[in-house]
Amino acid sequence: MRRVVIVVPSLFTLFNLFFGIWAMVLASRGEFYRAGWYIFFAGILDTLDGRVARLSKTGTRFGAELDSLVDVVSFGVAPAFLIYQLEFASGGQAEWIFCYFYVMAAAIRLARFNITQAGRAKRSFIGLPSPAAGMTLATFYPFTTTELYQHVFRVLPRHHLMQFLMIGLAILMVSNVRYATMPRAGLRTLRGLLGLATILLILVFGVLDHDAFFFPLGVAYMAYGLLRATVLGLFFEVGEDEEAEIAGPIVIANGEREAGAYAPPRGIAPRGGQG
Repeated sequence: MRRVVIVVPSLFTLFNLFFGIWAMVLASRGEFYRAGWYIFFAGILDTLDGRVARLSKTGTRFGAELDSLVDVVSFGVAPAFLIYQLEFASGGQAEWIFCYFYVMAAAIRLARFNITQAGRAKRSFIGLPSPAAGMTLATFYPFTTTELYQHVFRVLPRHHLMQFLMIGLAILMVSNVRYATMPRAGLRTLRGLLGLATILLILVFGVLDHDAFFFPLGVAYMAYGLLRATVLGLFFEVGEDEEAEIAGPIVIANGEREAGAYAPPRGIAPRGGQG
């Protein structure tokens, strides 16, 4: 029975991969709307696999590594392929380079996450999480089908905006900009109540008009990290512990690993999630 429970989080991860691959198949057929939402579904499954592993205390090193490999596909390759088919395939011969830089950044982001934050209690992410970046790109085409886009944003140079967005997302993924984690819902504390209210608002607006809601939400989350980093940089100094975390978990002094530095875990290790 214990073995079955351990497998459950990895099933969520593999369904995440299923939707990522299916999204690429659909994008190759020109079905961009469905492809975008399948990447979004992959993002929901990515959130669930980590939560299931933590709640059931069945996180393993294997699960964490599998999660990161799948995330490269579902939130790196799949969104890049979708945008290439949608926007860049009919452009110049070098247009694919924007997709390459995005996928490269997603891979670096996930590798860095594995050695700096995986398995640790997180109040924030260092760099834009790859699922957030992938889901932002994925929901772009559904957003273009809305009246809001047609009436307000259609006059903007879409092709150049997508180039800028892909480079911006790539830079933010490998940056040291901090992003808030998913709020924790609860009824006992003010923070828990605010988290619950935030989640409920996202669900309500998402159900009422998901096409018009999730892409602006992704852009707002992207901008939030930049604005927060700018304000904190202007008015506050980064503490030594925060600088050490940003620099990386392994600090070498006189040829030896410092006490408290990260060492690869042996045996059981919690899943990563939201890299």
